[in-house]
Amino acid sequence: MESSLDGRRSRRIRDHGRHLGERAAEPFERSFQALGSLAYSHARVSASASDLDSGEVVLAIDENVALPTAEVGSLLLLIEVAARLADGRLAPLDEVSRDAPAGDGTRVDDPRTGGLWSSLLLPTLGVRDAATLVGAVRDPVATNALARLVGLDAIHGRGESLGLKRTALLDFARATRGPDDAPQFSVGSAYELQSLFGDLVAGRCVDTAVSNRVLGWLSTGSDLSMVAAAFGLDPVAHRDRDHGIQLVNLTGADLGVRSEAGALRGRRRGLAYAVTVAFDDTDLAARLRVLEVLRTVGLDLLEHVS
Repeated sequence: MESSLDGRRSRRIRDHGRHLGERAAEPFERSFQALGSLAYSHARVSASASDLDSGEVVLAIDENVALPTAEVGSLLLLIEVAARLADGRLAPLDEVSRDAPAGDGTRVDDPRTGGLWSSLLLPTLGVRDAATLVGAVRDPVATNALARLVGLDAIHGRGESLGLKRTALLDFARATRGPDDAPQFSVGSAYELQSLFGDLVAGRCVDTAVSNRVLGWLSTGSDLSMVAAAFGLDPVAHRDRDHGIQLVNLTGADLGVRSEAGALRGRRRGLAYAVTVAFDDTDLAARLRVLEVLRTVGLDLLEHVS
């Protein structure tokens, strides 16, 4: 769905600097300027946000472009796992192991991939607990264990059934990627990702039970370093409203990639959003600049819902 408003705003980022005066009072002014500055420094940016109730698009910047989204793609894995729990193909206490290799023999408990489970003593977890780790800390070992359980083909099929054309989980999480591996863990368009969060909140993603289960896992998410850095929430305790704000989100981080998608409720309204920046991660200053821009987008989102 691409309205004339979407098209105008997508073009405006390319006209950054020529029309600042005429856009001075526009909503999301800071976001357009900040993301525009990154685009002019050769980063690739994509952003989309829409009203949770009306569906009105309020932010659209190259929203249909597919960019690397790192662990944000694990959202499709969580949806597939939730669907199998709902229809009985999986049970919450079915066990998954961190020690088994992926289909190509890659060990998935390599601590270089980070996460929390690789530091715990338990070699197996129930499906529900593993999914909670994915939602809470985007744990790569738990991600791989669940992806191995349901299969990458099933995750691809789930994305297709949801109508996704530019968003997909491509591979297992890996500490390093060789020439025979997929170049990215996942890719996605900002428009499809924010639409997916809108469907989750509305109970339309598969069905209400599946949507609520996925939202429950995501509500434990502890990474508030990107867009959500602007919301002032406690990273480990924000499942309930805090000063009128409620958030569910999922982030992805890789070398040269920062991505976040989520749903934000305020006192006045709610928004589904997604923002991705792919950039030349040459030094810490470049990375910090991207994080500051993402926080700026968050400030505009917060102002819109408050």
